[in-house]
Amino acid sequence: MVLPATVKTIISFALMLIGAYAVLFLISLVIWTFRDIRSRTRDVLVQILATLLVVVFNIPGLLLYFVLRPRETLTEAYEHALGQEALLQDIEERYICPNCKRKADADFLICPYCHHGLRKRCPKCGRLLSLNWDICPYCGLQQGSEQIAQSEQNEMGSEGVT
Repeated sequence: MVLPATVKTIISFALMLIGAYAVLFLISLVIWTFRDIRSRTRDVLVQILATLLVVVFNIPGLLLYFVLRPRETLTEAYEHALGQEALLQDIEERYICPNCKRKADADFLICPYCHHGLRKRCPKCGRLLSLNWDICPYCGLQQGSEQIAQSEQNEMGSEGVT
């Protein structure tokens, strides 16, 4: 049985269309693999090897790539690291009394459990300061000089009374 020329033309056109589709499908797999591995690692050698795996082995290479690729993208890893850092910062910001080691709020002047001094007030602006600060970061007042000046005024006042 001999096929007419038009049927041969249609079959050859269909085969060329299927072949072009297969080539475009392979190219799209390679491009997708390259983009995916670039979003998962910065290592250029790994990017090249993953792309070559798909170029050489096609769909079985893609399946092998799915097994071997890193679990999370760089963006997901960065977001995970940011979340961990935020949790760590939250833990570090919790204030603990240095005397009794109990939790205290950051705005407490004294520990409600052991009555140990946690902070001091700035004489000029009244904001809470850490005990080891020698200057107020809010108004710029030198803490040691103000306390010395206040003690001198108190001494002068007590001398005038006697």
